[in-house]
Amino acid sequence: MTRQAATPGGTLVLDSEGLAKAVLRDRVITRWLALALADDVRVITSTATLVEVIHPQINVPALKWALSRVVVEPVTEEIAHHATDLLREAGLHGHKHAIDAMLAATALAAPGPVTVLTSDPEDLTALCGKRLAAVKV
Repeated sequence: MTRQAATPGGTLVLDSEGLAKAVLRDRVITRWLALALADDVRVITSTATLVEVIHPQINVPALKWALSRVVVEPVTEEIAHHATDLLREAGLHGHKHAIDAMLAATALAAPGPVTVLTSDPEDLTALCGKRLAAVKV
């Protein structure tokens, strides 16, 4: 990560892969989180992302550590409606893209510039275009 990728006042968003790697204390994600903290960049995820990440075998102390560094944004009715608009505009639908759309709507509601750490940059680009930077992790 370069310091330009997440500028002061911006937002760093973790999708399920980003959050899962934060739980595992992946070196790359840990560096992104450290630089975000140093640059006063807000780090968020969506409550919908938690559904993808939390499973019976998860290391609960590691999850708590990761979540202590992230603001978990709720999926409000407004976010849900924006997510459905994003799906419609992208020609996508259904459960396959629903959580990505909720995360995208959450990211787009955050102060910019917005960088999303994701396993699916193509999906987020399809939903958001150039309104955010999608970085593969």
